[in-house]
Amino acid sequence: MTWLKTTLRNSIYSLLGGTTSAEPTTTMMQSSVEDIRAAMQHALGAEGEQRFVAVTRRIRYADDIQGLWYVRGELMAALSAMHGEVAARAVIAEISGLFQGLLPPGLSTSPGRPTGPRHPAPR
Repeated sequence: MTWLKTTLRNSIYSLLGGTTSAEPTTTMMQSSVEDIRAAMQHALGAEGEQRFVAVTRRIRYADDIQGLWYVRGELMAALSAMHGEVAARAVIAEISGLFQGLLPPGLSTSPGRPTGPRHPAPR
């Protein structure tokens, strides 16, 4: 009887446009990790790969999506040194969007949440 309830609930939910699993599949996750890795390497470019060898290595050898998520800070610093902070923030924002739906809920940033340092409001 439990099987029937679960199957019925999942089929109705699927018909309404939802998905039955909140977790991405292993194949989807591996593909996404490689896409994000490629985007990070592309953002760094050939010059960046030569100047920031440690960052390049961390991007190349990150084991999973969370490892790549944590490399974003170092990538931001490298891109800031090469192109300035404004351009680096734009690239990092674009790369951060690639992580949507792939990270545990507490790890990702929400759209309304600021990602930079907080500064007191001017008086």
